[in-house]
Amino acid sequence: MSQLLLQNKVALITGASRGIGRAIAETFAQHGAAVAFTYISDSSAEKALELETHLQNYYGIKAKAYQSNAASFSHAEALVNNVLAEFGTIDILVNNAGITRDNLMLRMTETQWDDVMNNNLKSVFKLTKQVLRPMLKAKMGSIINLSSIVGMRGNAGQANYAATKAGVIGFTKSVAQELGSRNIRCNAIAPGFIETEMTHTLDEKTKADFLKGIPMQRYGKADEVANVALFLASDLATYVSGQTISVCGALNC
Repeated sequence: MSQLLLQNKVALITGASRGIGRAIAETFAQHGAAVAFTYISDSSAEKALELETHLQNYYGIKAKAYQSNAASFSHAEALVNNVLAEFGTIDILVNNAGITRDNLMLRMTETQWDDVMNNNLKSVFKLTKQVLRPMLKAKMGSIINLSSIVGMRGNAGQANYAATKAGVIGFTKSVAQELGSRNIRCNAIAPGFIETEMTHTLDEKTKADFLKGIPMQRYGKADEVANVALFLASDLATYVSGQTISVCGALNC
């Protein structure tokens, strides 16, 4: 293998039992990082433990899965304390966990709005706040927040989701400005239409309609998002902060 870009680094990744989060966990492990990651529901436990074993055995790195809901302040605090006790530090945080509760505005309930706000935006605040202590102590760190092109363009039926992902971008810029002098970087990634387990449930007509609007005429792969996260987490990006990088096949032009 060529140079290991994250050797001796510790990464905490939320929502990594599947999809983009799993791809980021694998890519980071491939480049030498120790990986702590979260899953939220009992139904994801089997996949999470399988990933933990896979990362350890295949890449030879330390890995551990934690069941945690970052939307809860007490969960976020306990998670970071547990990771620090097990791994000693946290060099990289990837706020990836998120949900959708799509509906047209006239039909959207307050619960649907609040659920998405809590899981997609409030959780980013809570977990970022918790990792600042070890990062400030180390005088370095990389925080990577998963936004979406929906947060930049909007999308009918996703007002709640779009609001959270736009909020993530504003949050990212503010944290980057606030902590730049402490050598802590904060960036966002805005994926477009990425093929994951979630998108596999869409019917072919819906997929074809999406494809028409993508200049590169294909869907993205989770690995392509993970490679951008790798760049932002590594020393290749030591002067990159406060930025939002779209991974969308030129959809967001």
